[in-house]
Amino acid sequence: MERRIVSAIEVAKLANVSQSTVSRVFTPGASVSEKTRKKVMKAAEELKYQPNALARGLITKKTNMIGLAMKDIQNPFYHEVLGLFTRKLKEKGYSVLFVYTENEEIQQEEINHFLEYNVEAIIVTDALLSSNVVTRLTANNIPVILFNRHDKELMCHSVVCDNVNAAKRIGSYVYGQGVRDAVFITGKVNTSTSRDRQNGFIDFFRDKDTDITILEGDYTYEKSFHLTRNMIQKGHIPEVIFGANDITALGALDALKECKVEIPKKTMVIGFDDIKMSSWPNYSLSTWAQPINEMVEKAIDLVTLKDRIQEPELIKLEGKFIHRATTK
Repeated sequence: MERRIVSAIEVAKLANVSQSTVSRVFTPGASVSEKTRKKVMKAAEELKYQPNALARGLITKKTNMIGLAMKDIQNPFYHEVLGLFTRKLKEKGYSVLFVYTENEEIQQEEINHFLEYNVEAIIVTDALLSSNVVTRLTANNIPVILFNRHDKELMCHSVVCDNVNAAKRIGSYVYGQGVRDAVFITGKVNTSTSRDRQNGFIDFFRDKDTDITILEGDYTYEKSFHLTRNMIQKGHIPEVIFGANDITALGALDALKECKVEIPKKTMVIGFDDIKMSSWPNYSLSTWAQPINEMVEKAIDLVTLKDRIQEPELIKLEGKFIHRATTK
């Protein structure tokens, strides 16, 4: 039997109010008296009414929907990010329109998806954006917020961990432990996140007149594992390996274990992000914890502000070093 859809007009008629009043009752933050709210809610419950967000948006000109574009759904860090955004936006009365992009750069049809649903803002994590796409979105009064990365060429707000400073502090820590032979395994070279962590680490050791080894990774466990194993098999056993993210560090850690390198006595391993796997007993990985809750809240503040900030704002937040079994 086909389910009959109850309309807002029917609720309005039973409650003896206007259709726009019904819409306001079901719009978070909208102004309506408590007496009217109770009357409408009673009618809605009696009729088993479920509000249609898209239809309400046509009336209020406000969809309460935020777009979220993500590429690397395999990385546990972004699983956590997606969960936090969904939960925290829901608490504020917003829904999330999630788009997974298989390409490095967000495609036009994916942008059209956001435009069709008239999202109020778009948060982009690890996918790339062209300036033309950003221009089109801002022309439609849809602000774009970059999360966990930044791009000075784009007219976008950005919320990031202070990756350069974090990497310098990691450098200071291992240098204080006597390390002079350090390896950094990069993430994807076209991401600001990996570049900033690499530059901070290099800059610290350069100030100490010490060179470090750079291995070009791609943020994946497999690439890091093979890079580290090949390096060990060629006779280079460094004093520390710093991975551009935790997945990279875990790949290096398992390669060291396979090659019977003592950790942390012979080689220390440090990651970045503090994903849940890092604290598992089999890994107990030392890492830099991003202030992910605060980062998500700052990004949400930018998309939900009534008075839009016109000039692109770069928000940098501090994290903290988590010492576990892979460092001395």
